[in-house]
Amino acid sequence: MGLRENAAAAAGRTLTTDELLDELAPAEDSPAPDPMADYEPGDDDPEMVPVHLAWLRVRREVRAIAKREQYNAAGTRYNFRGVDTVVNTFGPVTLRHGISVFPVTVDAEYRDTTTSKGNKMRECTARVTWLIVGPSGDTITAQSQGEALDSADKGTAKAQSVALRVLLLFSGLTPTHDQDPDATRVERGNQAPARSAESYRDEILDRKTSQGRLQQIGYELGNLRMLKTKVQNETGDLETLDDLGRRIYVERSGGAA
Repeated sequence: MGLRENAAAAAGRTLTTDELLDELAPAEDSPAPDPMADYEPGDDDPEMVPVHLAWLRVRREVRAIAKREQYNAAGTRYNFRGVDTVVNTFGPVTLRHGISVFPVTVDAEYRDTTTSKGNKMRECTARVTWLIVGPSGDTITAQSQGEALDSADKGTAKAQSVALRVLLLFSGLTPTHDQDPDATRVERGNQAPARSAESYRDEILDRKTSQGRLQQIGYELGNLRMLKTKVQNETGDLETLDDLGRRIYVERSGGAA
């Protein structure tokens, strides 16, 4: 019983509802409860480090994501890193280091548009504010923006997916390890002969070929439209250069895709 209740009892009266609420309210200078006060670490729990350090560890482990997917439609062709590839790469690593990513606000804008063939589309531009939470509960706030076109009801989801891909790639400063297009100087003159599929196969299977070079080979094969070219692999079976390169890369990285 509090002092006010004792005084009220001595005076022969009971406290009003407001007085009871005041009695139960915590003091203004009382510290906020510590969410980790009763924490007991489990066998698989991440190390309880600040969020910025946990995120740095994620970046160190992810290293790079190559542009292995290809868009080829309507006369436009380019390689890119899709949202599924990026999330599949970051997801297990952030889980291992106790990082969670939450969208806390989404500001979306829409407009109607048409394609060059006259098909009606809905364009969505979404600005998403993300909360990156570390293993100890401290946070980082970040923003990213995504844009998408859709003919049905998937535009918002697509735009948010693009925003997530942008967040992970940009905040992770995730390189491709692809060759810089300005790294080589092309001189006009006799055109160098194209490499054969077998020469690429031999380089992929060479134990001296680094993982970075394997990624670069994938980029070259994509530009040459040779990813689906089949060659005899080391066991004599037919395998596409793309599948061969991916398999050897995974084997040499210890099973990490």
